[in-house]
Amino acid sequence: MARPRRPKPKESGRRTKKKVSILNTESIEYVDWKDVNLLRRFQSDRAKIRARRVTGNDTQQQRQVAVAIRNAR
Repeated sequence: MARPRRPKPKESGRRTKKKVSILNTESIEYVDWKDVNLLRRFQSDRAKIRARRVTGNDTQQQRQVAVAIRNAR
């Protein structure tokens, strides 16, 4: 005989606040590969490029940051 199914637990309904990008707050339009201080803010302590969900960048900004970091290396 089959067991009755348990109802799934409801989510708490709490959503996380979307992080605002550094590029938007400082109104930076172009990410220059020579601007080392800016690029360091998008890297971890192990020099890995931080993800979009961590930095708050949109797709285009994240691509610009990634290309600039790779060029700077």
